[in-house]
Amino acid sequence: MQTPTPGRQPGLRRRAAAWRSRTLAGASAGSAGHDIRSQLRLGRKGLAIGVDIGGTKVAAGVVDAEGRILSQAKRSTPGSDPRAVEQVIVELVEELGAGHRIWSVGIGAAGWMDLDGATVLFSPHLAWRNEPLRDNLQRLLRRPVLLTNDADAAGWAEWRFGAGQGQSRLVCITLGTGIGGAMVMDGRLERGRFGVAGEFGHQIIMPGGQRCECGNRGCWEQYASGNALGREARELAAANSPVAQELLKAVDGDVGRITGTIVTELAKAGDPTSRELLEDVGEWLGLGLANLAAALDPGKFVIGGGLCDAGELLVGPARKSFARNLTGRGFRPAAEIELAALGPNAGLIGAADLSRVSSRMHT
Repeated sequence: MQTPTPGRQPGLRRRAAAWRSRTLAGASAGSAGHDIRSQLRLGRKGLAIGVDIGGTKVAAGVVDAEGRILSQAKRSTPGSDPRAVEQVIVELVEELGAGHRIWSVGIGAAGWMDLDGATVLFSPHLAWRNEPLRDNLQRLLRRPVLLTNDADAAGWAEWRFGAGQGQSRLVCITLGTGIGGAMVMDGRLERGRFGVAGEFGHQIIMPGGQRCECGNRGCWEQYASGNALGREARELAAANSPVAQELLKAVDGDVGRITGTIVTELAKAGDPTSRELLEDVGEWLGLGLANLAAALDPGKFVIGGGLCDAGELLVGPARKSFARNLTGRGFRPAAEIELAALGPNAGLIGAADLSRVSSRMHT
């Protein structure tokens, strides 16, 4: 089978592949997704390494054609130095590749990619500005490299192997340091005209609101992310509110140590204030999902990322807020809202799988 052109990704080719034209011709939306899955099963069966580059860590794993992780490793993200990030990726790939026969590497990176999947145009949380990451890594790794947005990689994994299976119109939301997003439409990643679709976290949901790292104010991720949860908890604790005593006790009185993770753990343990904070974030989450439903009309939202460790404490309020704010509520079908199935490994699974199947999808 032909080795894929590095960086070419499902859904990004301007001229539809011949098999895709045959598959979609005359097919319903539901049957199209089923037929596309059948085509993907014909792709290369070898092993690939997926690398998920986030704001705080770089995780990598060897992934087989069924989405199973055979081995994995991780490092902290040296976010201020692009060359240092590349070196961490090289170290991880060499470490994992020593015990396996690897044919390709998929990189899921936090940022906006160009349409060809060669350059990271901008990353709100990393020091990348027009960074030719794919070509740099391909030169260092001496293997085919595919580059995609980390949220796109996670969304692809959920569609292929997780909670999004069977969906012809799927929107995935990743809640972590910020908010990432991905759309899988009829078996392809939808990235828009310029390759930067899916940045749902930067829709302005509160004009003049909290300053965002992207440069704007009032972005959705400033109200419905792990960072937002931690910030709200710190503000409450800094005011020495009597309802924040459990939060302060958990960090020995050091307000600066309060994070979204700590709030989530306290909420799961039953702390009413932490549960209230999570409910507030859930309400913002549901409002943003209602906006996306009005624009995109998916069949399902899959919610993943570290914040989803809170489970129904977060998603329950989000469903209520979604139902309350949905345009045309009561007179239209409503998308399902479900927690992701693959957990924190979705990004590396999706990146590896995209690197493996892209050659089949573009021949």
